[in-house]
Amino acid sequence: MKKRIIYLLLVLSVFLSLVGCGGNDTAETSGETEGGLSGKVTVYMPSPAGLADKLDAAFTEKTGVEVEQFQGTTGEILARLEAEKANPVADVVILASWSDGLTLKAEGGLESYTPTAVDKINEGFIDEDHTLFGYSASAVAVIYNTTIIPELDADWDELANADYKDMIAIPDPEKSGAAKDFLAGFVTGLENGEAIMESWAANGLIVPGANKAALEAVTTGEKAILIAGVDYNGYSSIDKGEPLAIYYPASGTVINPRPAVIPNTAPNMDNAKAFVDFLFSEEAQQMVAEAYLLPGVNDVKADNRSNLDEIPVIPADWNKMMGIASETAAKLNDICK
Repeated sequence: MKKRIIYLLLVLSVFLSLVGCGGNDTAETSGETEGGLSGKVTVYMPSPAGLADKLDAAFTEKTGVEVEQFQGTTGEILARLEAEKANPVADVVILASWSDGLTLKAEGGLESYTPTAVDKINEGFIDEDHTLFGYSASAVAVIYNTTIIPELDADWDELANADYKDMIAIPDPEKSGAAKDFLAGFVTGLENGEAIMESWAANGLIVPGANKAALEAVTTGEKAILIAGVDYNGYSSIDKGEPLAIYYPASGTVINPRPAVIPNTAPNMDNAKAFVDFLFSEEAQQMVAEAYLLPGVNDVKADNRSNLDEIPVIPADWNKMMGIASETAAKLNDICK
């Protein structure tokens, strides 16, 4: 009898061992990674392209989740979202313009989420409904060619002086979200902002194109001064040896958080939330700083550019700015013809 009991116990032990092995095989082949994530996440992201590639690679290495990426300007990203409304593809959308993020929010369809690092996010870099997450930011500045003007610190209104006649350019605010947001903040945040804008036009201001074309006009010496140049492009060009210098005028500029949003139609919602969490990790924020952007958290600083607390700021009333942004951009183009 005792032998029979021992035999049954051995059989039961072997059975349980096989079941356990089968369970391990299932876990290993399920495709899941640490934290229960698996599959892919589709991210739409604007420049700088090098940053987008680094973020995607690091997220995949950390989670095992593959990133399918679309890179384009904010306008191209918004057009793609519109075209895909009937069959949503994007899990995470990153824009270069906070006002464009607010427009998406006003249209409905954004997921509310609280990132794990919410306590570290800069003030004003997340909206009250937790649908816009400013993981980085840029500011616009004055960028000038040092072979033409060795040193410059003129305030915005002084750029209309005769000394700078026919020497100034600005990115097209109907193509550059940063320039559009700056002008909207400039005319709503400064008492004489609109008059200053008109005085630039009277002083020979030209609009060579979007950010890249406008900076190129100053880099080549076609013009000497770029008004409202995107700062991270300026810092990057200077580090590459271009004859440029950059500063923020004393009366202030507009800080433009670059929002990540999660559409509530995201096919891979858990992965989308994990990607947003990753954007605020120390690893990702160091990549942001290395790309000459302002970090979105208060415990990471850049050592290759001015930090948030070093930039004079025009207080931004984004609701007021949104109401006049497109009209102001169109007016600038019209008076510069």
